[in-house]
Amino acid sequence: MTLEEYRQCYTPETAVGWHCIDAQLANVHGGRAPRHYAAPLHFIAGGTDPLDGTSYYDHPGPPDHIHVVSYGLSELYYNEEAVGGEFSKLGFELTFRIKRSAAEKREPTWITTVMNNLARYLHKSGRWFEVNEFVPAGGPLCTDMDTDITGVVFALDPELGKIDTPHGEVSFLQMVGITSAELKELQRDPSTEAVAALIAELRAKHPLLVTDMQRR
Repeated sequence: MTLEEYRQCYTPETAVGWHCIDAQLANVHGGRAPRHYAAPLHFIAGGTDPLDGTSYYDHPGPPDHIHVVSYGLSELYYNEEAVGGEFSKLGFELTFRIKRSAAEKREPTWITTVMNNLARYLHKSGRWFEVNEFVPAGGPLCTDMDTDITGVVFALDPELGKIDTPHGEVSFLQMVGITSAELKELQRDPSTEAVAALIAELRAKHPLLVTDMQRR
């Protein structure tokens, strides 16, 4: 898309990138409406949360789970300087799929906190995440839960994949929870091949790479 075409299609009030993300989510979730949690104050306006928001979708699976998607690591709003770029800002948004627990009725909004912590790290470090990377959580991924999930690996979201936007490519990087034993093995061999092999093993059991926080 040329700059002139961009100006003809959109106005400065249009959330161009946001609409592109919503369109891809609609392809997957159809009429399922999300529960959206917006940041109290946008990061560029002095807010403490780097993400502008996160959306939580109920997904029938299998297994039955909640699909969480971030907004804010890619270029969300009208920006003529970003038109025609290879990647939209950092070039990705984060996703996470958490298996529903019959005992847990609360919304797992702690996932938003984890995503914001990762986004905060990215902003400070100037780096980005890629498929087949892993990150230790420094303890339980959810600090107020009895869980052995202590890190995440990054895979391309099996349903959302990648999209092209007027600002460049956006990948949906899915955070997949791993156990302390799996994390220890990756710390022993942190190669891309080792991470890819673990993701393939997890995918063979659950094609959507849904994280079960009770897995040990």
